[in-house]
Amino acid sequence: MVDQARARRLAKRISAIVATAIEYEIKDPRLRFITVTDAKVTGDLREATIYYTVMGETVDAEPDYTAAAAGLEKAKGVLRSKVGAGTGVKFTPTLTFVLDTVPDAAKQMEDLLARARASDDAVARVAAEAKPAGDADPYKTPRDDD
Repeated sequence: MVDQARARRLAKRISAIVATAIEYEIKDPRLRFITVTDAKVTGDLREATIYYTVMGETVDAEPDYTAAAAGLEKAKGVLRSKVGAGTGVKFTPTLTFVLDTVPDAAKQMEDLLARARASDDAVARVAAEAKPAGDADPYKTPRDDD
């Protein structure tokens, strides 16, 4: 039987352990700008997937995704040991690190919404200055037969 609630609790605990270890215990400079965003554990609790994002050194700097992935791969054994010690489960899950694409997708959505707002504003400006193509009153009125 698969206990999904237990898997979710374990995933949350693994996420916290890995984030704390990356921030305070592992001294690899490639891991300085990594943020753990989520973790998922399989139903049998044997495999854990950890999602992460990478920030640049400054706001305008491009993040170094390859160095971050290499740093995580090198620290995978130490992180798995910390997870095993911190969770106390019978079998320590294997760790897989996946770059989280949610922030990039959110940025693309924000750009699309900004373009849609700009287009709506342009249409509203044109509509405000528009005049009817025909008469001012386009409806037919009955004639007066005098």
